[in-house]
Amino acid sequence: MKNPLNESSGADVQTGVAAPLVEARGLARRDAQRGQILLQPTDFALYAGQRVVLTGPSGSGKSVFLRALALLDPPDGGTLHWHDKAVGRTRIPRYRRHIAYLRQRPALIDGTVEDNLRYPYTLAVYRDTAFDAARAGALLDAAGRGHDFLARDAADLSGGEAQIVALVRVLQLDPEALLLDEPTASLDPESARAVETLIAQWFERERAARATVWVSHDPAQAQRVGTRHLTMRAGVLSETASTTTGAPQ
Repeated sequence: MKNPLNESSGADVQTGVAAPLVEARGLARRDAQRGQILLQPTDFALYAGQRVVLTGPSGSGKSVFLRALALLDPPDGGTLHWHDKAVGRTRIPRYRRHIAYLRQRPALIDGTVEDNLRYPYTLAVYRDTAFDAARAGALLDAAGRGHDFLARDAADLSGGEAQIVALVRVLQLDPEALLLDEPTASLDPESARAVETLIAQWFERERAARATVWVSHDPAQAQRVGTRHLTMRAGVLSETASTTTGAPQ
């Protein structure tokens, strides 16, 4: 029997025989100190063009799964494949460059918004690219922030503004997939919709080559941001009915 989590079940794109963008094979995590299983061995395939939303009770393993998928926490079992090739230790930095993780509460460095947006380009993995102030400004404009926002001190930003900065910092790097761990959970409705819209615009620009996995606790948001729906309970991932609801306008 085929595992539904490994099928191309997204409503956004016809993948044909294309290999998954990212594929987890038996991916598992446990608490080393307590020996508790946090993520049961999980098979999952994410295809370019898919918008996946993951819901489930608090503590069910949603964040554990997303962090394992981002290779931020080492798996205790299974393997990850990127474009049909196993992600070994030497490929991890490049994998993280293209499969980007955004957490609920972003970490910003001291300095201005522009300092934060320039920061990734100081890292070795991004030294073949350069900061583009015009593009960063356009992304901020799309999120409802003017060009002068670049000069704001990061310490003075609200939670919603900090999340927008963190998102723009990722989007300017042109990842293939976004792994979004409740990025709007602590935001006001206006800021939340700004984040949703910015992600939708990024996806639509190259929808045949991009994908998202969005963890959300908000049923209404889940309907807006995803067309392939998964649930997590007690570390077990399962597929639910997909919808055809469009991206936020």
